[in-house]
Amino acid sequence: MLAAATIHANDRAVEVTFASRAAQPGELVVVTIAAPGEPNAKATTHLKAFGHDVRPFATGDRQWQGLVGIDLDVKPGTYPIAASVDDLTTTRNLVVVAKTFRTRRLTVNPDFVTPPESEAARIAEEAKLLERTWASSAAERLWTAFSAPVPQSTNSAFGTRSIFNGTPRNAHGGADFLSPAGTPIAAPSAGRIVVARNLYFSGNTVIIDHGLGMFSMLAHMSAIDVHEGQVVAAHQPLGLVGATGRVTGPHLHWAVRVNGARVDPLSVLALLGSP
Repeated sequence: MLAAATIHANDRAVEVTFASRAAQPGELVVVTIAAPGEPNAKATTHLKAFGHDVRPFATGDRQWQGLVGIDLDVKPGTYPIAASVDDLTTTRNLVVVAKTFRTRRLTVNPDFVTPPESEAARIAEEAKLLERTWASSAAERLWTAFSAPVPQSTNSAFGTRSIFNGTPRNAHGGADFLSPAGTPIAAPSAGRIVVARNLYFSGNTVIIDHGLGMFSMLAHMSAIDVHEGQVVAAHQPLGLVGATGRVTGPHLHWAVRVNGARVDPLSVLALLGSP
């Protein structure tokens, strides 16, 4: 059930609305901004949340939206969300509450827990590639409505604390789908392919830039059928489910980043999914 918080301002202030499944780590928040006055295509809008500038997009006359992600590592507390249209500014507080994530224990190839020294340079370069990718998004909105990339259900909750071969590792930053090997994978929404290659930990990987700081990452594929730089439409084939990289068996891992924040893909479907 979506929760919304609406603040009505006076006639000369910006009105701000928050919509989300919950105000917890890993959730997407859609911020709607409305301002008084006559329609003005040249209006200057700004949105800032969690220390990041968020680029709003127009949704109507004197109305805009911005996507804010509450990262997995955000602590419970009160966080200001500042929105401005030209010389009008409103700051409202988003109260983030705690969320308890479960723990999973998995057994994988030891080389994916403690990689051999021969792979160190590759892993470091791939980490830099991902860092550059998350920081370089298109300045315009490319996405349309979102849908799940495969028809199967998920079996691994976002944010689960992972222990591989008895060793704690990073929290699970995506949703895993129970898809057999060879299942076709469709683009969850429109965008541009910015990564389409084999990576050490995530195996055959496709990353789509949806614009305005939003990305989808599809991992562990057996085959990749798109190339870097290619523009894709929603539902366009990307490749096939596989078991490449650090896995215990065939499945699809779908992760979403919103302005650097790790966000549960299921929250994206809830807020931006096809009606």
